Amino acid sequence: MRERKRVFLFCLLISIFFGCSLAPKYETPPSPVPAKLPYGEAEKIEVLNWRDFVADDNLKKVIELALKNSRDLKLAALNVAQVEAMYRIQRAELFPAINAQAGMARQRVPSDLSATGKSQTTSQYDVTVGITAWEIDFFGRIRNLRDRALEEYLASEQGRLGVRNVIVSTVARAYLNYAADYEQLKLSQETLQSQEETYRLIRRLYEVGMASELDLKRAEALLEATRGDIARFTQAVAQDENALDLLAGVPVPRDLLPQGLKEVKVPREFAVGLSSEVLLRRPDVRQAEHLLKAAYANIGAARATFFPRITLTTSMGTASAELSGLFKDGSFTWSFVPRIAVPIFDARTWAAYDVAKVQREIALTQYEKTIQTAFREVADALSNKVNIEKQLKAQEALLKASQDAYRLAWLRYEKGIDSYLSVLDAKRSLISAERGMVNLNLARMANLVTLYQALGGTAD
Repeated sequence: MRERKRVFLFCLLISIFFGCSLAPKYETPPSPVPAKLPYGEAEKIEVLNWRDFVADDNLKKVIELALKNSRDLKLAALNVAQVEAMYRIQRAELFPAINAQAGMARQRVPSDLSATGKSQTTSQYDVTVGITAWEIDFFGRIRNLRDRALEEYLASEQGRLGVRNVIVSTVARAYLNYAADYEQLKLSQETLQSQEETYRLIRRLYEVGMASELDLKRAEALLEATRGDIARFTQAVAQDENALDLLAGVPVPRDLLPQGLKEVKVPREFAVGLSSEVLLRRPDVRQAEHLLKAAYANIGAARATFFPRITLTTSMGTASAELSGLFKDGSFTWSFVPRIAVPIFDARTWAAYDVAKVQREIALTQYEKTIQTAFREVADALSNKVNIEKQLKAQEALLKASQDAYRLAWLRYEKGIDSYLSVLDAKRSLISAERGMVNLNLARMANLVTLYQALGGTAD
């Protein structure tokens, strides 16, 4: 028995401490994008946690509702749990599974087959503890399969963080869209009040012969156009509200909804460093890298199939012809059955090895493509950030000029210097400038959210 224990422990120690790995050494692939981001800042500053990035308290509560109730996030979490369990299963293959067995067998032997020449009935009872077909991992096949499962688990975790990042960004944009459409609705309602007063004034002037019917109809046309805008933005606000309810998973309390874009606190600004290495923290990039590492480990497992596989089956226990004799002196029994399988010719192993190498190239290409996509998204967001700021300055000047033009046109009309057509054109320009200002403010805030998402953000 002592000799058997020594052999078993010797095999176990060799497997755990001296088993080799045939996987190729992993080295981080060179970045397929420029080393510097366009419009980046000289000093690198870490991206804020989303709770710090989102400045509006009501928006934070809506995002928390979405994170709590999102079915997509629940599916991602369940996928992580499933892959983690698969990793534990694969890791357990490194260690022997010990089983206890108890059995009874009765057999009748006819006289012509019996050694004594007489028929007889024999019985056997046994109780054993042992290991069945445990593979000793000399060449790292199981270790590489374990490493592959680990990298797939880590990739699924990054996928979950990516889903969280998408949820935070999507809810923030939907919230801002709701606020902007509500702002446009309020603007249309204020315009309607102004147009109704103007229409009543011109109608009175028309009734006393001081205004033409053409002026009256122009005022009426602008009035009806404004009513159409109210209906359009009322519909948009309702659709935005439905979108928020869907994202949150529950009806969003009305007191959390903004009454206009001006009421929403602008997301906090953050600096972006010049180095494109900032892209490597994106969840999708990390996920792609873990899958690339898994492909490397899979090559090691495929290579190990070209080498012998050694399995061990062993047991010890008691056996007796009588149930009462199971634990008597002399009933001890043991077995030690090592097996070695040496591959000589199997075309499937070569094909599997080729598949593993192609899968590594696919994973490498996907990793590089993910980085390129990330670079473009960040570069676009940074470019938009610079251009939107320029557009906002121009739009502010345009809005002020449109307000002055409308005021002067109205004064000229009141004094009879100019026709109502000038007032109408000035009013339309003013409405367009006001709407453009709302849209640009929305674009500025939404672009900050897009930039935050493009840089990967932080999950918690």
